[in-house]
Amino acid sequence: MKLASRSLLPAEKRVRFGVALPALIAAALLASPSTFAAGTAAGTVIDNTAQANFDLGGSNFTQDSNTVSVTVAERIDVLVTLLSSQVQVNAGDSTRSLLFSVTNSGNGSEAWQLAIDSGLGGDDFDPVPANPSIYFDTDGSGDYNTGDTAYVPGSNDPVLAADESVNMLLVNEIPADALDGELGHSELSAVAATGSGNPGDVFAGLGDGGVDAVIGATGGSATEFGEYVVADVQMNVIKSVVVADPSGGNSPVPGATLTYSITVEVTSTGTATDAQFNDVIPGFTTFVPSSIELNGSALSDAADTDAGELNTAGTPAVVVRLGDLTQASGTQTVNFQVTID
Repeated sequence: MKLASRSLLPAEKRVRFGVALPALIAAALLASPSTFAAGTAAGTVIDNTAQANFDLGGSNFTQDSNTVSVTVAERIDVLVTLLSSQVQVNAGDSTRSLLFSVTNSGNGSEAWQLAIDSGLGGDDFDPVPANPSIYFDTDGSGDYNTGDTAYVPGSNDPVLAADESVNMLLVNEIPADALDGELGHSELSAVAATGSGNPGDVFAGLGDGGVDAVIGATGGSATEFGEYVVADVQMNVIKSVVVADPSGGNSPVPGATLTYSITVEVTSTGTATDAQFNDVIPGFTTFVPSSIELNGSALSDAADTDAGELNTAGTPAVVVRLGDLTQASGTQTVNFQVTID
């Protein structure tokens, strides 16, 4: 009955309705930009139906449009990120690793083909890729270990869901002739197995579930490099002793005090990381309490917040934590005393 009554509308009413409906459909589509957000999963079906409402003779009428469906295509994007800081190495080192993450920044599942390039320009030496040279960080240590799984191109390419990441290691040998202070770069690349190219390129039917795959802003590939620095750490450690006997002389007799002085100095461009001084209390002597000094400042004998202590677990020893030392740190001087039993 409603259809029949609408068919009897005056001509001008029918024309006005016929013109207004397409406009309402277009307005409804334009009013939904969030529907096309970049993060929407590939294969998602977006349905949209417009609706027109109007009054006639005091009655309200509703007219639905046909439903328009759009299936979201797969967008192929990737990000490679360096997770390692600059890695200090020695000339001739083997299996030195750099840590990267590979992130699928597209909206569908994708396999990624990985490659190493250690012959880059802009550095001082070329690291030599190990064989194999790319590993999954299987144990999550952030460094190469024998239990890490080797990457085999075409065999175990990482397949990542949207927004999923995997940590990978590049493993290189350091040439024996690399010089102190020289830099060497090594690069990881990731390319989508589906394809790469210019943003907007379409691979028809090759996306998730048979939808189209569209190359995103990254071109479907990404690279990043890490850096090795040759830092042969060389240190001078010199120990001396001054004897003071009870008579005011310098004879090492029982009861005499021995003041040990140890200097520690980095003489190369490298960094001695977490350097720690350890000196076992000699036999036939007794440690003098509160005699530990670092660079002229007294340190306590207890294991507390300062850098020093007398470690009495096992054989007693003076321990002084020097931290990270470089040439710029200058000479570190540790003093302590014992008496001859």
